[in-house]
Amino acid sequence: MNNPKVNPYFALVVGVLTVSTSAILVKLCTSSAGAIAFYRLFFSVIIMFPFFLSKNVNELMKISKKDWLFSGISGACLAFHFILWFESLNYTSVASSTVLVTLQPLFAFAGTFLFFKESFTLKAIICGVFAIIGSVVISWGDFSISGMALFGDLLAFLACMLVTAYLLFGQNVRKRMSLMSYTFIVYTISSLILLIYILVRGEALIPTDNMDWIYFLLLAILPTLLGHTLFNWTIKWLSTSVISMAILFEPIGASILAYFILKENIIWTQIIGGLIILLSITLFIIDEKKAKSKSIDTNTYQVQ
Repeated sequence: MNNPKVNPYFALVVGVLTVSTSAILVKLCTSSAGAIAFYRLFFSVIIMFPFFLSKNVNELMKISKKDWLFSGISGACLAFHFILWFESLNYTSVASSTVLVTLQPLFAFAGTFLFFKESFTLKAIICGVFAIIGSVVISWGDFSISGMALFGDLLAFLACMLVTAYLLFGQNVRKRMSLMSYTFIVYTISSLILLIYILVRGEALIPTDNMDWIYFLLLAILPTLLGHTLFNWTIKWLSTSVISMAILFEPIGASILAYFILKENIIWTQIIGGLIILLSITLFIIDEKKAKSKSIDTNTYQVQ
């Protein structure tokens, strides 16, 4: 595998920062969850189309049936991840929703172990546990026992499971497919699924507030093209578990933006939880890089 021109960890940081704007933009929209998700991906496909047509369209003929199937499943997981997450924001807060939807390590650890036979050191597992604890601490003062809030929390948790499946399938396919082709195919499939979903449910396609068009476009450019697309790119070099760990930064960024834009207060539990997450992720990534380095050194020695 060729070395990337851009450090994957730097790309991962940019991706996390841009994804942090997602919940804020969704909160500002007045349209339904299905419509927001559809236009977010539909506009992304439109922006990508000229680049895909000029350089990657020939790759379509080389894609195997297995990769088409996995891309389709990945697109479906992404579509319903957005629906459930955006819907959750109608019932619970930005802090609670983003914390729950970014708990992918719970599923990513199990998924990468079962499907990709990845192993983890005890230190990495402890870091993962503490990162999850940090996420819980962030939202501890924000969790509510009311029925509506709990329903929103459940939707966010289910959305978390779906986005992990999306990343796991992507990790498999991206080893054989270019970033542009994979992303364009997955986003197109997701858009079609979301359009059918909207039509079946009878939701309005045209927003009543014209500002929603701007929010749709920003959702396409920032958290999607600069966020999820960068995650798809880093999957070729980094594990799903590493990406999922880094995405735990999102509640921190979302909470800060919610404070300035939505006037949501940042409480002491969010500050302490944020520091725990930062430390845990840093130690996890350092440990993961050391493990990879040892593995490479061992393989080199065996070849020699």
